[in-house]
Amino acid sequence: MEVESVKCECCGLQEDCTDDYIGSVKAEFAGKWLCGLCAEAVRDELGRGKRKSHDEALKAHISFCRRCNSNPAVQVADGMRQMLRRRSGDLSKMESSSTSSTRKRGC
Repeated sequence: MEVESVKCECCGLQEDCTDDYIGSVKAEFAGKWLCGLCAEAVRDELGRGKRKSHDEALKAHISFCRRCNSNPAVQVADGMRQMLRRRSGDLSKMESSSTSSTRKRGC
């Protein structure tokens, strides 16, 4: 089973998925690959009757994501989230190495 990395055409989230799954999502959304959250948002707009067609709902959601992603506050928050994730990884490595060095000293 082949796994490929794909990027959501709405929000930009990148995921590793099988070729079969990628094909089924693209078939549902006019050749565009959407992450699970964006796909549900488009389906929700259709289900609530806000949009008349898949294409209209898809275009509305893509537009919404672009507006949100272009907001400087969102970009700053995203950068902070990434920095904290990296730091937490660094801290957990430091904690595990300090724990192992404490054990070596007999404390």
